[in-house]
Amino acid sequence: MDPTVVVFAVVAALAVFVIAALVVGREAHRLDSVAPRAVYSLDEATDFVCDRIPVDSQARLTPGEVEQLLVFHMQWLHTHGLQPDRVIDQRQSIDDRVVITEDGLTAYLLGEADRNDVDLLDDVDAVHVVEAHLAYFEAIGAVGPRAPLDDVIE
Repeated sequence: MDPTVVVFAVVAALAVFVIAALVVGREAHRLDSVAPRAVYSLDEATDFVCDRIPVDSQARLTPGEVEQLLVFHMQWLHTHGLQPDRVIDQRQSIDDRVVITEDGLTAYLLGEADRNDVDLLDDVDAVHVVEAHLAYFEAIGAVGPRAPLDDVIE
C-alpha cells in the first residue's frame, strides 16, 4: 500500500473526528443552556390528581372542581414568575430563589376557591390536591431541587 494513501486516510479520519467532536460539543453546550421541556397538560394533570387524592376527597370533589383548583395553582405560579409566557428554547435564568411552601399554596387555593364559588366541603381536600399536583410536576420533570430547611424557615 502506498504510504501517501495511508497518511491521507489518517489525516481524513482525524479531521472527521475533530469535526464530529466540535459539533457534538457545541450541541451539548447549547442544550445545557436551554430549559428542559416539561409539557404540562391540564387534562392529564386533572386525571393524575384525581387518581392520587384519597378516596374521601375523591367523593367530595368533582373532576371539574379539581381542574379549577389546578388552574388556580397555575395562576399562582405565574404570579410568582414560575410559569413564564414563552418557554420554548428559553435560556435558563434562575437568579433569584423562589421557595414554594405547601402551606402558602394551600391557603391561596382556599381563598381562590371561596372567591370563585368552588364548594370545598373540607379544607383538607385542598391539601390533598396540592400534594398530588406537586407530585404531577415531579412526574413530568417540572420541579427543581428541594430547598434546604433554612431556606424555608423565614
